[in-house]
Parts: sequence; C-alpha cells; structure tokens
Amino acid sequence: MKGIIGAISGDMIGSTREWNSIKTKDFQLFQDRSCFTDDSIMTLAVANWLMKDKTSESVLINELKFWGNTYPNAGYGGRFIRWLFDDDSKPYGSWANGSAMRVSPCSWVAETLEENQKLSYMSAVVTHNHPEGIKGALATADAIYLAKVGSSKEDIKNHIENEYGYNLSNSLDEIRPNYSFDVSCAGSVPESIICFLEGKNFEDTVRNAVSLGGDADTQAAISGSIASAYWDVPYEICYETESRLDDGLLDILTEFQETFI
Repeated sequence: MKGIIGAISGDMIGSTREWNSIKTKDFQLFQDRSCFTDDSIMTLAVANWLMKDKTSESVLINELKFWGNTYPNAGYGGRFIRWLFDDDSKPYGSWANGSAMRVSPCSWVAETLEENQKLSYMSAVVTHNHPEGIKGALATADAIYLAKVGSSKEDIKNHIENEYGYNLSNSLDEIRPNYSFDVSCAGSVPESIICFLEGKNFEDTVRNAVSLGGDADTQAAISGSIASAYWDVPYEICYETESRLDDGLLDILTEFQETFI
C-alpha cells in the first residue's frame, strides 16, 4: 500500500524512540507501547481538510484545532499547544518540523507540482509561517509528489537541493555520530530526506530515520511519507499501524486512502 499510511507508520515506529534515542538500525519495529502521536493526528487533520474543502483556510484551522483538542496529550510542541487552545488563530512564526510531518496528504491530492506547492504552503502557513517552516513543508511535499509520479531518487535530490537549498550530499554514516534531537525544519528535514535517499525500501528508510537518534517519530514520519510514495508499505506494517489507530482517525485514513491513493 502507498499513501499517507507511510507517515503514520513512521510516527508509530519512532514513537518509542523520541525520548529513548538509539544509533542503530537493529531494533524492534513495533513494541507494545508503539502508538500514534501528534504527527499522525495532524496528518489526518490535514487529510480531512483536503476532503472537505482544500480551498478554505478556516476549514483547515478548524480541523487542526478539533483533532488537536480531541487528543490534547499527543506530544505537541508548547507553542502549538497554546495555539490549539487559543481563540486567536493567528500563525505564530514557527520554524519547527510540525509543518513537514503533517504535509503528506497535500501531495496525494495534488495533480500538478504547482498545486502540490500551493496546498503545502496553505497547510503550513496557518501556524508555521516562518520561512524555514514553510520551506520544510514544501521540500517534503515536493519529494513526496515527485516520488509519487515516478521520479528517480537522483532527480528528487537535485530538485530539492536546487529549489530549496538543502544539502543532501552528506551520508547517514557521516551525520549519525554527532546528530542529536532537533525539532527545527532546517536541522531535521534534510536528514529525513537523506534517510529516504539511502533507503532500500520503506522499512529500511524508517530504520534509517530512527537510527539518527534525533526526533525519531517526526523524522520517521517525514521519511516514511516520502518512502511510501516510492515503495509500497508492507502489509504487516500497515496492519500493525491501522490496529493502533482509534476509530475516528482510522475512518479518516481509510476514506482518504480509498479516495486519493
């Protein structure tokens, strides 16, 4: 299966390693406490927005706030939590990777690269209106879209480097030893894309992301969202992922996958 299941699977696989980092690819994919976090919830909120009215910023804000308030203890950043519960819905200039981890549905709805960038920009700017926050979302979405339409890894790498200025030439072996927890788009999105570029398949890509020892659930969600446009997510991983979703979230995932994938 392809689609946004990749972001959600990555989130769940990385969820046990966000605060218990490792520097190896040799680990159990799913543990008893593997669960969805804010990455999955916000991805599915964006998916629901796109199914309702992809032209409406107010619908997007309502979906983010509704699902965020439905699951208030899912691991959101402090400023995003305040935005969720604040009557004022103005963006707050975030440069963090929340814009990139929730963007994948945009790439599956978009029919052109231009539409992909427009939807991705909209999905980010309601909260992450800092240039780095927007860039992280757009770069991730472009990688997903290009993978979806059959571009090679080399073409994806060249596009992201030329369009967004990210350096994707360092290897994971070079990055891993000194890498640490980093929630910024600038410090986590390029590394997540490299996890895909070096990946051999979906599972290997997610293992790459977790093995960096950083923001494991979000980086696995980002890299997984790209990988699941390039390769199928194995049945066993899809099954484990879907079995850990609440009914409301699973309904959104199922409807979106059936509609757009």
